[in-house]
Amino acid sequence: MFAVVPKTQLLRSIAARSYASQAAQATQAAMQPIVENKPGSQFAPFQWQDPLKIESTLLSEDEQSIMSVSRLRQSGRRASRQTAGRRHETRVDSVTVQLNRGRTFPVPVLSNLLNSHRETAREYCKEQLAPRVLEAYRNENFDREILSEMGELGLLGATIKTHGCAGISSVGYGLIAREVERIDSGYRSAMSVQSSLVMHPINAFGSQELKDKFLPDLAKGKKVGCFGLTEPDHGSDPAGMTTEASEVDGGFSLTGAKTWISNSPIADVFVVWAKCKWDGKIRGFVMEKGMKGLSAPQIKNKLSLRASITGSIFMDGVKVPHGNVLDVTGLKGPFSCLNNARFGISFGVIGALEEAIELSRAYALERKQFGKPIASFQLIQKKLADASSEAALGLIASIQLGRLKDSGNWSPEMVSLMKRNNCYKATENTRTLMEIFGGNACADEYHIARIASNLHTVSTYEVLSFWSVGLWAGTYDVHGLILGRAITGIQAFQ
Repeated sequence: MFAVVPKTQLLRSIAARSYASQAAQATQAAMQPIVENKPGSQFAPFQWQDPLKIESTLLSEDEQSIMSVSRLRQSGRRASRQTAGRRHETRVDSVTVQLNRGRTFPVPVLSNLLNSHRETAREYCKEQLAPRVLEAYRNENFDREILSEMGELGLLGATIKTHGCAGISSVGYGLIAREVERIDSGYRSAMSVQSSLVMHPINAFGSQELKDKFLPDLAKGKKVGCFGLTEPDHGSDPAGMTTEASEVDGGFSLTGAKTWISNSPIADVFVVWAKCKWDGKIRGFVMEKGMKGLSAPQIKNKLSLRASITGSIFMDGVKVPHGNVLDVTGLKGPFSCLNNARFGISFGVIGALEEAIELSRAYALERKQFGKPIASFQLIQKKLADASSEAALGLIASIQLGRLKDSGNWSPEMVSLMKRNNCYKATENTRTLMEIFGGNACADEYHIARIASNLHTVSTYEVLSFWSVGLWAGTYDVHGLILGRAITGIQAFQ
């Protein structure tokens, strides 16, 4: 039966809603940003009420439909029933959720095609990468054949639509990065460099001849690429780079040094950025292993990302043909590469966090103190709950960013938001989960310390900010300044 509401009470309710609406409009007007020295931010006022457009596009595609737990089995997720207490136990990826019977848990459903990409990567990672990772970490050894295996599966340069590449969506690539980084951040880094930092610039800025020459072998993993931007004295200040390119007969001559370059000791293809002496502009050059004056020694004894290979690049008058220069000038070129890499990182770190959650959960259920599993203690459960919440939120937001990227409705600030948030949340929650292991966290066979160490480095590398920002850094705090300018319209840096 419906309750009868007195007319006066109804009018007061309507008036109250009207007042609340007016107050909200007034508050919104008062929060109009004061635009001051705002060089080209791509966010309009109030867009930050829904910065990733989740509410406005949640149901805009078939792929984004919402389903209940009762249909999870149809989407390929595992579900098991518990009769005691009339509860479902549902496993969604690596997070187990307990639900009362009859309740629904909204889960964004991926298309069959995206599920196929994810499952291909997941199966490969579990069967081929996981058995190698502990030996690779202990001995600081990267198996070159891993890139060949990834190439055979179509995991390299996966978003490129030509030259034997898979041509999948950004979301599909992100899901692949997530699966690879579940095993180790170093493996995802090697894949990311090959795909986002080497194949992408050749595809986006290279001549047809360059594309035809390099992309097929890079896609298959027959050749390995590296990306040279960071220098010994110029990390977060790439505009000050000292690597120079001079014009010579038949092409260019490059002299300088790059450091902390993933894949460089085993690279066949080098995409290097240098300042041109004839006009002072920065350009990208493609070099090949064996060119006279080019060397790439390994940097050893790292304490993080030990499963990947890192080195330097030294150039002493390396001659590069005219056709090997990329058709882009300034920092727009390298930063477009880094934007693509950061997008993959936002997915990858969530995969690392999910693996940390699964390891911690398994350990807490097995480890007993005071006669019962430590998983029964409140503080242990809170740590797992906090980490699981952040992993779920980070994944959903990254998927949304991927959809915006595919539709052309994304901006650098969105990537900044996701890399900043997901790296921070993954790193902090993994450190907290380490506490569950106690002293055993120090033993590498438990893997948790390796994951935490890797995430610390992932949070700090590729820190160069976006070319449009005018600020050459990109740590957690600087990404905060970028987002702060987008939110307020006020630039708080020079």
